[in-house]
Amino acid sequence: MEAVPVTAENNPIRLFVTHLYAPDESYFRVFEYLEAQPNFFYANLATPDKPPRSREREAIREDLRRQITDAEVIVVLSSLYLRDATVIEYQCLYAQSCDKPLVGLEPFGTSETVPAKLREMADEVVPWNGREMADAIRRQARHEDTTRWDVIEFKLD
Repeated sequence: MEAVPVTAENNPIRLFVTHLYAPDESYFRVFEYLEAQPNFFYANLATPDKPPRSREREAIREDLRRQITDAEVIVVLSSLYLRDATVIEYQCLYAQSCDKPLVGLEPFGTSETVPAKLREMADEVVPWNGREMADAIRRQARHEDTTRWDVIEFKLD
């Protein structure tokens, strides 16, 4: 029987990207960056476009727990943390209680830094670079070795 690679098309990494149940450019940008990575397969378990019928706090928390439970890794958008720290912090704390690793993303296109509390909770914080994002997700979700060697070719004249 042939061994299945750790991450493959038939064995995608199950990830949850933090959200606030509202359209957000940073949320969608995560997937643009990940889609551009060769041989990176994932399943997004977050459903920000399907909020619970009841907007009560406990209904929202229950829905978020449902989305996070089967995830292997949580991608935390620090820009959303800056907008609503309570909801994003709840997602992070629940993920930690389930032993899910957190990959924090720096705010996109600003000079703002990752809030100290979020940096403290995250297992790893990365910039908006598709390769670094995919590698951090692989390391945290599946403990894959992501060491790469860049080859530079040049001619001697």
